[in-house]
Amino acid sequence: MNSTERRLTTSVLVIGSGGSGLRAAIELSEHGTSVLVVGKRPKMDAHTSLAAGGINAALATMDPEDSWQQHAADTLKESYLLANPQTVQIVTEGAERGIADLTRYGMPFAREGDGRISQRFFGAHTFRRTAFAGDYTGLEIQRTLIARTESLDIPILDTVYITKLLVRDNVIFGAYGFDMVTGSRYVIHADAVILAAGGHNRIWRRSSSRRDENTGDSFRLAVEAGGRIRDPELVQFHPSGLIEPENAAGTLVSEAARGEGGILRNARGERFMDRYDPQRMELSTRDRVALAAYTEIKEGRGTANGGVWLDVSHLDREVIMRRLPRVYQTLLELQMLDITTDPIEIAPTAHYSMGGVWVRPEDHSTDVAGLYAIGEASSGLHGANRLGGNSLIELLVFGRIVGQAAAAYSEGLDAQIRSHEAITDAREEVDALLAADGRENVRALQRAIRNTMTDHAGVVRDEEGLRAGLSELDAIEARMSDIGVHPDIAGFADLAHAFDLKSSALAARATMEAALERRESRGCHNRSDYPDIDASLQVNLVWSGPGKIEHESIPPIPSEIRALMRTVDTAGKLVE
Repeated sequence: MNSTERRLTTSVLVIGSGGSGLRAAIELSEHGTSVLVVGKRPKMDAHTSLAAGGINAALATMDPEDSWQQHAADTLKESYLLANPQTVQIVTEGAERGIADLTRYGMPFAREGDGRISQRFFGAHTFRRTAFAGDYTGLEIQRTLIARTESLDIPILDTVYITKLLVRDNVIFGAYGFDMVTGSRYVIHADAVILAAGGHNRIWRRSSSRRDENTGDSFRLAVEAGGRIRDPELVQFHPSGLIEPENAAGTLVSEAARGEGGILRNARGERFMDRYDPQRMELSTRDRVALAAYTEIKEGRGTANGGVWLDVSHLDREVIMRRLPRVYQTLLELQMLDITTDPIEIAPTAHYSMGGVWVRPEDHSTDVAGLYAIGEASSGLHGANRLGGNSLIELLVFGRIVGQAAAAYSEGLDAQIRSHEAITDAREEVDALLAADGRENVRALQRAIRNTMTDHAGVVRDEEGLRAGLSELDAIEARMSDIGVHPDIAGFADLAHAFDLKSSALAARATMEAALERRESRGCHNRSDYPDIDASLQVNLVWSGPGKIEHESIPPIPSEIRALMRTVDTAGKLVE
């Protein structure tokens, strides 16, 4: 055993300290089950804190005719029929309880004069059902959940990077990892493990995720443990991410900028949305605007940096300061750009993983006994297009359900079978990377993957490009056998990047292979060589390793929900 290895034991280990991980931990603690949360980022800075727009629930505080059934119908319609109806029902029916839980923990929702929780329109919703706290909803949810974990004395280890799930005979018994500052190792024994480590949108060149998050960690941890990935090709691209500065490329410009009257122009000064959606223009749907901007850039009408212009300078200065304060501040900070006088250079940016680890709808259990996945790490709710505001409510609903399921699983175990061999394998994997002294730079290889994904598996894909991308990935993976890892006095970030690279490569392969298999255009997935929806592909694609993809049928939609499905006009409703 390594002398710097710490051994910890808990009933349930939660990997990821964002909203879904914290909500599961709270449920476990309130149930009386011992729980430990680990995160590679400081908990106050988890990815959930970036979510701006709001959280959905059919509370009917503004529109009395709203119902969970209508929310379910809107979600399934927006998913292009790839969402799992049972998952959708669980989230929409449980949403009101999720909001009540947050309120009980002290969440400062915006309210009407008479005390009702305010709700606003958001994307393709039939009614106003998005609750919010300014344009910092995710940050307030994160703060609220952290305050609750503190009142319950839930232990949270920051800057701990989990490298491997510990499995014996397809049963989980914990995880292995290291401290990113000191390098000391952890062997964590647990009856059950909840994977809440986010998605994979950082494997594109421009992403709304920050530099070292959403690198596909959940994908790799699950697959190496014996799990599978569902619909990795279904990634939502946000129409407006910044291009510069490079270290902040992909930072979002809120869609409220278009909602308030912002105009999109190409490098020639043409207002190009009339070519793509002449009725709704800039108020078109997220996927259409992203596709329009992508097409303009691809066909040579983009800016020198490969973008388009978003202009709000014609709006009254007072309107900008009141309605778009976050956009104004962001551009001043990052570019010293005053949006009241100058246009913003933007391009589509990878924003959200709608696919993820394969889970059962009822309790989000995986193929591995005792392993669960929640939040953006999981799959089933969003299909081929996520309804704005649904991701935050998903965290609360399934955080509660999975917390209960993991507690019951732990209590039902007669004994926990461990494996010295599994621990040794995990230890040796870290040792081997620390000893690696090759010529290849981990950061450069990560960038190579991001370039490959952006060039060949971005907003629009085709067979030729995807095959080229896979052969580029083969070459990158060959170079990965000659990396050098060099921790320094500042910590072990270099080791973490090496594991991020492994995760990114696996997520990239899963995404491109599934994108090749989905020979149709549906929702966020655009195949220029297959421009139409193919009814035979109304299935989920389940990836279990290189070259292994199964078509999984989707259960039928209950007739009471199907009857409520309709096309919802999104004009004037665009906020993040």
